[in-house]
Amino acid sequence: MTPPTSAEIAGRIEDLFGAPLAALTSHAQDQPPGMLSALLGLHDTLAFAERSIAFHRERLAQLMHPERHITTHEVPHVLDCARRLAEAVAVRDAQAATASAVLRSLVRVEPEPSLASPPTAVAAAPSAAATSAVPSR
Repeated sequence: MTPPTSAEIAGRIEDLFGAPLAALTSHAQDQPPGMLSALLGLHDTLAFAERSIAFHRERLAQLMHPERHITTHEVPHVLDCARRLAEAVAVRDAQAATASAVLRSLVRVEPEPSLASPPTAVAAAPSAAATSAVPSR
């Protein structure tokens, strides 16, 4: 199973909180740290890891191009790029798994209906005459 992307996580966060990600980010900045800020942090780290993967994959492809001759000077660059790519993949997988698990554990709470409606009356207790089990003869 492939890990969810930052776009999928963003969609789940938007569905859960009922607002666009930009509005949620703006709102979270004015609030004390909580679940929303934690989810947004997970999303940001996941998105950064995805950009890092794309960058290092492209750079590694450039360094390893078949028509290019790799010199001893370039070998450390190739190894460093491969290491950074592996680290970005590990971060992406960990962040995606964590964000997905947290989002699965949360459900959207719908606002309660207005309390203006009167509470239902409690049924009156039956009278003593109605509760006698057997009529006397």
